[in-house]
Amino acid sequence: MSDTKQRLLDGALLALREHGVTGVSARTIAAAAGVNQALVFYHYGSVDELLGAACVATTKARVAAYADRFAAVGSLRELLRVGRDLHTEELAAGNVSVLAQLLAAAQTGERLAGPTGEALRLWAGEIEAVLTRLLRGSPVAEVADIPGLAQAVSAAFVGIELYEGVDRDAAQRALGALDQLAVLIEVVDDLGPLARRALRARVRTHLKEREPIPGA
Repeated sequence: MSDTKQRLLDGALLALREHGVTGVSARTIAAAAGVNQALVFYHYGSVDELLGAACVATTKARVAAYADRFAAVGSLRELLRVGRDLHTEELAAGNVSVLAQLLAAAQTGERLAGPTGEALRLWAGEIEAVLTRLLRGSPVAEVADIPGLAQAVSAAFVGIELYEGVDRDAAQRALGALDQLAVLIEVVDDLGPLARRALRARVRTHLKEREPIPGA
């Protein structure tokens, strides 16, 4: 990537933090990047496309920075500890406000919806890989939709990050509730062989009972 394109990506994020999504323009981005504003359109076509590219690029960098920690996670509670550390760092770096601005703008802006969704899927994909590894052989894996669970965890952390700015105590309680859920799953996995077989059989029975009746 050229130095100019990288400066534009960095400038877009800086302008977004300083001015909010309604105040971002080619002029404010160019000023933050220290380049001519015509370069915004030359390299990215539009302000929205530049913001989307910046969102994806910064998320890829953050995911890569945490890759080793995700790979070393040995339990669900460890995964949540990594999530808590990431949560703290994202707040301090101002990335939570950036995400909030992009999510809000993406509700009505199609050109931002795609890249913002892609950025969220990057986190969900990383979490899915960890959950797949941790829950392999667990009775929980037989009933859980692991890709869906990964998306739920990712969405929960996004919501908690945004909640933090409104009600910090409530956000911390939400994180604590996720910890409790992780403990419950670990208790299930620590059951003896007989109890695990009984639980697995009960889960399978429950799933069959929920299956739709053909022709109903």
